[in-house]
Amino acid sequence: MHVNCIRKHIFAAMQQFDVIIIGGGAAGFFTAINLAEKNASLKIAILERGKEVLSKVRISGGGRCNVTHACFDANELTGYYPRGNKELRGPFHTFATADTVTWFQRHGVLIKKEDDGRMFPQANTSQAVIDCFIRLQQSLRIQLFTGENVLSIQHNADKWQLQTTQHIFAAKEICIATGSSPAMWKLLQQLGHTIVPPVPSLFTFNCKDERIIHLPGVATNVSVHIKDTRLRSSGPLLITHWGMSGPAVLKLSAWGARILHDMNYAFTLIVNWLHDEDAESILQKLKSLKEQQAQRIIIVKSPFTIPNRLWESLVQAASINKQTRWADVSKTQLQQLAQQLCQCSFNIKGKSTFKEEFVTAGGIDLKEIDFKTMRSKVLPSVYFAGEVLNIDAITGGFNFQNAWTGGYIAALAMDESMLI
Repeated sequence: MHVNCIRKHIFAAMQQFDVIIIGGGAAGFFTAINLAEKNASLKIAILERGKEVLSKVRISGGGRCNVTHACFDANELTGYYPRGNKELRGPFHTFATADTVTWFQRHGVLIKKEDDGRMFPQANTSQAVIDCFIRLQQSLRIQLFTGENVLSIQHNADKWQLQTTQHIFAAKEICIATGSSPAMWKLLQQLGHTIVPPVPSLFTFNCKDERIIHLPGVATNVSVHIKDTRLRSSGPLLITHWGMSGPAVLKLSAWGARILHDMNYAFTLIVNWLHDEDAESILQKLKSLKEQQAQRIIIVKSPFTIPNRLWESLVQAASINKQTRWADVSKTQLQQLAQQLCQCSFNIKGKSTFKEEFVTAGGIDLKEIDFKTMRSKVLPSVYFAGEVLNIDAITGGFNFQNAWTGGYIAALAMDESMLI
């Protein structure tokens, strides 16, 4: 076959689009939908390497989809992002929590707020979000391709050419919304982008300690810090079969993602079970209890806000017998008890994934992104949205908010670019 005929044949076999979104997750769908709503004439495709789309949306929030968090101040909102907090300030002034709630409600998904600030679909299921996205994808004629693992990305004659496991695609502009994908990061690195090496974030702590091993399910408000670091956190702590979880621990894991990775997840966690009380003031309260409740058995009832089962364990850890009365407790035992209550030391050895919501710290270096447009500073006509960037947040709906914000801004920018 003549060379020109071969070229024509390849060109004809190529799937041609104006915009291709790589990644069929939250950020990818949100980008495609917003772009299609702004410009119905564009030919848009979503490429997903797996057989199913929106899989992370399905499992998030225990299957309910924690859409966002009830933090409506853009500057305050950035404080929940260990990586990306400075860069997101501008984008959050364009599209943030209130915009997210309005967007979903305008598209038929009513949102409710829970006491801890997390926001979910009123239907209480992630399927409400998935159904909304699929309905819009179909009605807006966005083409969806699954099982399309992108093997190579090349820029030829003002177009991007994508070779997948099944097809060759071409588009004027592409948006990469592949989340924490080592394969995509490798491709982008080959094209000139800098990748901040990924490490786990949002994980629980493994701890086999006699004081808590028989207390799975016990939860209480605490303040915690990691010895010999500046890492501190507060909030609910949940004792589990494998150690410790809950918001206080998850926040520590997010803010300390790189430090704890360098420690090989072996460190000392200091827990103040009484939140912000100090050992000296607690010692004085314990001395008062010794006088005021002299005939009562110490272990029977917690005089503080902590659960009784935890109180019993800490009393025994302070070398106080189960039958000991307040009147009979020694000064040394009171000091040990104050220490257990306010400066309780645990050896952490290892981590566990928080439910199925695996989040990483790492990705495209943020210095290489124009956050007014989510456009690459390195590659022409390439945009990014979601966790493919070196942005991650603590638990509570913040990672999804980053996906919605980035996707919306990328859609705006691509629409404007197409009009030029």
